Amino acid sequence: MKFPGKRKSKHYFPVDAHDPLLRDSMLQALQPESDTSASYIVGIDQTLVDIEAKVDDEVITRYGLIAGQSSLIDDERAELLYQELASNALITHQFAGGTIGNTLHNYSVLADDRSVQLGVMCSDVKIGGYAYRYLCNTSSLIDLDYLQGVDGAIGRCFTLINENGERTFAISPGHMNQLRASSIPEDVIAGASALVLTSYLLRGAAGDPMPEATMQAIAYAKKYQVPVVLTLGTQYVIAEDPQAWRDFINQHVTILAMNEDEACALTGLSDPLMALNQSLEWADLVLCTAGPSGLYMGSYTEDAFKRTTNHPLLPGAIAEFNQYEFSRAMRRESCTTPLRIFSHIAPYMGGPEKIMNTNGAGDGALSALLHDIAANGFHRMSVPNSSKHSREYLTYSSLAQVCKYANRVSFQVLNQHSPRLTRGLPEREDSLEESYWER
Repeated sequence: MKFPGKRKSKHYFPVDAHDPLLRDSMLQALQPESDTSASYIVGIDQTLVDIEAKVDDEVITRYGLIAGQSSLIDDERAELLYQELASNALITHQFAGGTIGNTLHNYSVLADDRSVQLGVMCSDVKIGGYAYRYLCNTSSLIDLDYLQGVDGAIGRCFTLINENGERTFAISPGHMNQLRASSIPEDVIAGASALVLTSYLLRGAAGDPMPEATMQAIAYAKKYQVPVVLTLGTQYVIAEDPQAWRDFINQHVTILAMNEDEACALTGLSDPLMALNQSLEWADLVLCTAGPSGLYMGSYTEDAFKRTTNHPLLPGAIAEFNQYEFSRAMRRESCTTPLRIFSHIAPYMGGPEKIMNTNGAGDGALSALLHDIAANGFHRMSVPNSSKHSREYLTYSSLAQVCKYANRVSFQVLNQHSPRLTRGLPEREDSLEESYWER
């Protein structure tokens, strides 16, 4: 995909090579980068490892778990379980997990550039252990220098599979919610293109410092005009108090990411388009994945500069809702006359023939959107006088183009076992007509 950061291609933005001013400014921007990229995103995550193991039913019973369901277990039981699984060679996979961790990893793979993860990590990392596996399965482009050390375990989610294929889940939070507000670096957030959060960060046991740390990060982001991105996590968290989440989004969030179930829990509306439209009362840009129905996106743009689509106009609860999908997203407060714009795309290639993994498809879509947002910031710094930045846009590309990109990344995640990409996407694909890549 033609976006920054570090690209082998000479031109990763449209440039008129005959214009010496543009040529010289771009050549200057393309000088070798320092170790610290000029354009990056920051995320806070509950550091979590997904551990899969094949076990007998006796193990599930002995640890007091309910077959086929999820159970919370304390650190002591989690450690005993882990040691038993490891010593008996029952563990089949140990994946780095976490909603934001997955999103940052995929962003860095797509952009081939830096992101920064905040959270906790075991001070004592043992070779071959779960913390070690977390680090091994995380892109080297993710800056982990700001992780806060803890004396104990990070989060562990055990997936125990019996001989019939039934899955039982055991979740141990460990110290994943012990991130302190003092561990939030103001200067790192000040220079970021976006701050990425999940609803899980604001919940937890009494006394956990994670919510305070999250609010400190939000305060820094608002101070420096950094977009705050929130992914809703799960419908059950939102359904506990929808109004509180509406108020929180309205007060703190710039960009909202959710699936259709979370959208329904937040708004009370089952139609993804109508839920997205309602969510624009509280956020400036909304991404909503809707399973086999595809992907929706909505935002604001300046009415005087709206761009009409050349795609077929789509029916829906809002007639011809994608009419201005070739427009670029803006914050509502940046518009003199704000106009709501929407786009939709059906699943890429009709969706995978066989879905290998439903965990992380929404995070993959969000990573594509974040890539485009970072691209916009990178281009603004590289070519500040470009007409692309005559107004305060949130994205580099049109809403329709971002939908295409997000849709393609979601497909890639659905088509593999892990929620984390192992490589970026091709710039052109033989399966698509050339018109797919226009605009």
